Amino acid sequence: MVYSNFTLDTVRSEFELEIIESAGVFSETDVVRPRDRFMSELEEKVQLAISIGTEKARSELIVTDVLFELREQFDRGISFFSGIDFNVDDDKGLTGVCDFLVSLSPILSFLDAPVIILVEAKKDNLTLGFGQCAAEMLAAQRFNAEKGNDFSCIYGATTSGTDWRFLKLEGQKLHIDRTLYSIGQCDKILGILVSMVEQKA
Repeated sequence: MVYSNFTLDTVRSEFELEIIESAGVFSETDVVRPRDRFMSELEEKVQLAISIGTEKARSELIVTDVLFELREQFDRGISFFSGIDFNVDDDKGLTGVCDFLVSLSPILSFLDAPVIILVEAKKDNLTLGFGQCAAEMLAAQRFNAEKGNDFSCIYGATTSGTDWRFLKLEGQKLHIDRTLYSIGQCDKILGILVSMVEQKA
């Protein structure tokens, strides 16, 4: 097994997770206004990504920019990585490549704990990414604990770039927000991501 082989059902049974689905898990989160520079470029990049129509284009043109803006909101005091190996537990299948990882460490030369957010980019059906994202969140939970950073929550997102769904892992409880956020609500998406870094969601 690798992350991409997990479905939500297999990750639930393999790791004995309790799945809790509800709307508005992050609805009370404050919006965060992006920088004007980000906003001025976003619309053009979204249109280009939609026209190209590939998962890779959406990742490179939209998701990367959103995570870059997240890093700027914290004065570059956090880091994010794209397309890196995250091999935590081969026996449990917690191994493979993650689309995006956000760490509270500012170090960019290598991945350092704590990993707090996992983001999986999908072309269309975001729910198909829940199993993979949940497996990566479990890996982050273990990775942080091994490094002495035992955070109470790990967060995740599946996104097409234009649409976003969010998850929260607390112990063995996986909360899945039924609410879909569009990139037109980028201030809300950024607010949710900021709250995850601040451990307030």
